[in-house]
Amino acid sequence: MERTLEQNFRIDYQYNIYFTDGLFTLGNDTFREFLSAHSTPMFKQKILFVLDDGMLNKHPKLFDQIRNYFKDIENVTLTSEPLVLPGGERCKNDPKSLEQIIGAVDQYGVDRHSYIVAIGGGALLDLTGFAAAVAHRGIKHIRIPTTVLSQNDSGVGVKNGVNYTGKKNFLGTFAPPVAVFNDAAFLQTLDDRSWLAGISEAVKVALIKDLPFFHWIQAHAEDLRTKSSQKMGELIYRCAELHLAHIRNGDPFELGSSRPLDFGHWSAHKLEQMTNFELLHGEAVSIGLAIDVLYSLYIGNIAEHEARTVIDLFMQLGLPIYHPVLDNEDTRDILLAGLLDFQEHLGGKLTVVLLSALGTGKDYHQMDHALIRQAIDFLKTYSKKEGVSHAAR
Repeated sequence: MERTLEQNFRIDYQYNIYFTDGLFTLGNDTFREFLSAHSTPMFKQKILFVLDDGMLNKHPKLFDQIRNYFKDIENVTLTSEPLVLPGGERCKNDPKSLEQIIGAVDQYGVDRHSYIVAIGGGALLDLTGFAAAVAHRGIKHIRIPTTVLSQNDSGVGVKNGVNYTGKKNFLGTFAPPVAVFNDAAFLQTLDDRSWLAGISEAVKVALIKDLPFFHWIQAHAEDLRTKSSQKMGELIYRCAELHLAHIRNGDPFELGSSRPLDFGHWSAHKLEQMTNFELLHGEAVSIGLAIDVLYSLYIGNIAEHEARTVIDLFMQLGLPIYHPVLDNEDTRDILLAGLLDFQEHLGGKLTVVLLSALGTGKDYHQMDHALIRQAIDFLKTYSKKEGVSHAAR
């Protein structure tokens, strides 16, 4: 006799993004109050810190600050030493980085009542979130993003992952953090490239979801380029707000094939690999967006002046719209293979977000290679506009 047992249940996720300045200064109670509100009665929670080495070089006294901050916090104990790992894509490409986090969890007895706290750029947050998700089938993790890109995009989302077999985020999980702390103080030590690169993700989300936000970025492009902390704070807040709304109201665990927030990313991921990650993620995204904006023009969805407006904005912000790795046909073929990688990552059906209008994205399931090549040719020429190269080197 055939029988079926039906099963259905829901799990609610809730996490806050806290915006602050000087998170671990003694007068700042933001982190302390979070721990107090999430304490486990009669249980001493452990905290393992995982730190980005590049960030730590610019903030060498950070862990001394953290130790001092935690000195008087009850029912919380720090593991004896933080784990310091390489930042950037190096950590996501190296299996030893993952092994080190898992090893530290084992060594210090970090359990499911405890926390793993990652402080660094988006790549380190991705790696640490993945390690936290697989250790003990899930340890609570806290993200403290330290770059523009991670504060407005990857650091506030629910995805974690590492690269494998040369493929971006081939291994990963959907595991929301228990909290995100965006500390503006970390942005003050960013170099110009890192500051600017993160803005591309804000342009991305504005182009597909919020035209007034795109116009705001245009109006304040010079302030953003010249490192206005106030305007960057506003940009990060709005961008994070849009990302949270998408996660809350859309398909947070990407059970379908549509991924609007990956607008411009099919080529960006491939460009990172093709340049041996010489391109920062945000720089690769600005090139990928430029390609797909032009493609949206070529299929008749937006006007030429609108496409040029977007590309000119990238140039005004000091972001690349082209890279010399695309100078020959063989490498362009490699870039186009990125569509197949993207299709595989989505479960076999290609779904690429393009613009149906400025401020609105729309799913497409095929792209004409000839039009993509046309877009690349245009960007190669346009990047040298007025004798100034805007191609990444």
